[in-house]
Formats: sequence, structure tokens, C-alpha cells
Amino acid sequence: MMHRNELIEAARKGNPKATEQLLIDWEPTLKKMAFKQCTSNDIDDAVQESLAIIWRRIGTLKTIEAFPGWLLIIIKRECAKLMKSNHNLDELPEDYHELFSYYSSPDLRLDIIAAIHSLPEKYRSAIILRDFEELSIGEIADKLLITRMAAKSRIHRGRLMIQEYLEK
Repeated sequence: MMHRNELIEAARKGNPKATEQLLIDWEPTLKKMAFKQCTSNDIDDAVQESLAIIWRRIGTLKTIEAFPGWLLIIIKRECAKLMKSNHNLDELPEDYHELFSYYSSPDLRLDIIAAIHSLPEKYRSAIILRDFEELSIGEIADKLLITRMAAKSRIHRGRLMIQEYLEK
């Protein structure tokens, strides 16, 4: 039996048996990822589509270490595609963000959105830049024309306000 990295490398090089074994070994992980990213009705479809994509595109993987992250990106894209097609959407709702896909309850997602919208602008902008746009503290400080300490403070206070809002 091949070690995980050897299996990924063999699959990258076009070995069909290695690719098949890789898909078998990683299917449970894909299902766990899909469970966190998709609606419950879309999990199996997302996994099957992802497996097909991996089979076709494994040769394009740049490094072995990138494999788990690559799987997550594929699953996220397939879940988003299924959400759009199953709900007849041209694009995902404006208030949808990948961050919310980790929460399976639509009510909780709406509560989080409402909590963020309830924040004063200075805290809301810092939270959005950090948690949605994934900017560093320095980048947030530069963008908002504040110090790094002020950026950290706004993020911290904003998160506390969101927590208080959700505890109501």
C-alpha cells in the first residue's frame, strides 16, 4: 500500500489505479467537507461532482501539499453551483458568504447577518475587512486610516457586540 503522498504523486503523474485509490481514500473526507459547505440535499451531488473533477484534473495539481486545500476549493465551488442551480439563482444572494456555509441553520445565518448589520459603521467595516475580505490587521489599519491597535480594538469590540446580539 502506498503512503498518502506517494499516492497523490502517482495520481498526479497519471496512474489510474492510484487516482482511483486516492478517490476511494478521500471520499469520506469530501463528504465531511460537503456537510459543512452544502445544504443537506446537495451533499451527495457535490461529492460526486467533486470526485469527477478530481479524476479529470489531478494532473494539474501543483504540489502534493496543496491537495487537501484543493479539495476544499472544489467542494466549495460545487456547493455554490448547486445552491445557485437548485434555487434558480443567477448568482448567490448578496448576503451570502462562504463563512456562513459553516453554519447549517438558515436562522443562525440570518441572525449573524443581522448582528453584523446592527454594528456601528466603524466596527462593521473592521469586521467585514477582517472576517470576510480576510485582510491582515496592518491592511485594515491602512485601509481605514487608523493605527494597528485601533484596528484590533474595533475587531475585538465588534465581535463582542455580535456575540451579545446573538445571545439575546
